[in-house]
Amino acid sequence: MTPAVRKAILQRMLMFRQASLDRVSALTNSSPEEIRAIRQELLHSELPERLLQRGAGLALTRELPQAALLYLLVRSARPQRVVETGVRPGYSTAWILAGLERNGVGELFSIGPGSVAGRAAGVPMGTVGEFVPPSLRSRWTLVLGNSTDRLEEVLASAGPVDLFFSDNGPDLDRSQFELRKAWQSMAPGGIVVAHHIDANPAWAEFCQWQGLPNQVLDSGPPPMGALSVRANRRPTPA
Repeated sequence: MTPAVRKAILQRMLMFRQASLDRVSALTNSSPEEIRAIRQELLHSELPERLLQRGAGLALTRELPQAALLYLLVRSARPQRVVETGVRPGYSTAWILAGLERNGVGELFSIGPGSVAGRAAGVPMGTVGEFVPPSLRSRWTLVLGNSTDRLEEVLASAGPVDLFFSDNGPDLDRSQFELRKAWQSMAPGGIVVAHHIDANPAWAEFCQWQGLPNQVLDSGPPPMGALSVRANRRPTPA
């Protein structure tokens, strides 16, 4: 890897659109000044370099350039309990855990390995969790298996969820299942995030159930959606 390519990858890891930053601010009730402070913090973070050393190359940053947005959400929302589905090498996992570690509070439950369907060409299969540095694992519980088999169990054991991240491939039934079950377990003020919301209509339907247009956190590609629990949220269909 040439120095120029290395620099480009590191820059891409921390590339934000202003619309996405504004959305994080609205979702977490954080001021623009607070978001800017966290961005400055990221500029001095060792995580991008550590991820690169562990194999997070150009193909992966094309697949999930929004991972640092998860860090911003975690730092500004300060969740106690986070659940993600579809974990494989753990690129997004590492960003979430880094945010929890910086907060000094919170834990992450990850269910995987996730589906490889729909992944960008060149993204390595890898070992589940291989991108997660050992120093970040104390707040992490990895649950092996399919979300359709394990999610309800994890949600029951985790308690009210403050942040849920669905990243488990394009299967419509699985996406609908994850969003429905997670929404039923969210804490007041919790945030649901979904990756690849263009892969199927599950996210658009989920927002519609809440009487809202499609809620986009980042336009991508691939696009990512996010929605905060409202005080009088509507129940999702059984």
